[in-house]
Amino acid sequence: MTGTATFAGARLRLTRNGSILTATLHGGDGPNLLTIDSLAEIERFARDLHGDAETRVVILRGEGPHFCGGFHLEERLTELKSDASLMNRSRQADLGRRMMTALAEIPAVTIAAVQGVAAGGGACLATACDFRIAAEDARMGYPEVRRGFNLMWGALPLCVRLIGPARAKRLIMLGRLERAETLERWGFVDQVVPLDQLPATVEDMAQQYAGLPPLAAQMVKRSVNAVSGALDAALMHMESDQFLLAADSHDSREGIAAFLEGREPAFSGR
Repeated sequence: MTGTATFAGARLRLTRNGSILTATLHGGDGPNLLTIDSLAEIERFARDLHGDAETRVVILRGEGPHFCGGFHLEERLTELKSDASLMNRSRQADLGRRMMTALAEIPAVTIAAVQGVAAGGGACLATACDFRIAAEDARMGYPEVRRGFNLMWGALPLCVRLIGPARAKRLIMLGRLERAETLERWGFVDQVVPLDQLPATVEDMAQQYAGLPPLAAQMVKRSVNAVSGALDAALMHMESDQFLLAADSHDSREGIAAFLEGREPAFSGR
């Protein structure tokens, strides 16, 4: 059918119900962990939707008991140990931001259906969507600081807009996975439902938005995003450079090693 997404990839499974397209994260080691390849795949998927006139709503979900456990830390550790040039490392570090921008700029309304863990990059993916519906068992947060580096991918301003500066500092700096009911109270998620009701609740929301005149609805989405994120590019242009600096620190190596070894990290400021 002309005017619909033609994307095909290894880590996203697509299913369609009329004008509603569901993209399911699957595969990889652990709970749908992200890799350099999967970030590029998600970006291609999102960009492909710009030529899709049929899709009015996109649902993003994770296969199995968890939404997404974030970026694969063993791949991150390998990346940090590589002898790639600074230019190549900088461009690779910027891939996540490009992926997030592509998700946020999908013309259709986007809904994240979150169950289980959405950590780090998983929480980032959810905040790039227009809405987030969480199951009661959902836990979301950003453990990056406890791995010794900053929150990347342009996710920080999205978090601040959802929950305000004080709670954003708490969520990002402490690196804890907060419960769904807490995140609903803060405004990080829009609705919390029992796990067995998550698919039906998300489908009901999707049908509501799919029933709107698509041109007007998509105009509103673009305008709201433009107003709320007007300064993001100007303020967050340095985050990749911050990451390269932090990733070269002793604390970053200690944070990742401690997580992989199942122990508490001992940070030194080096």
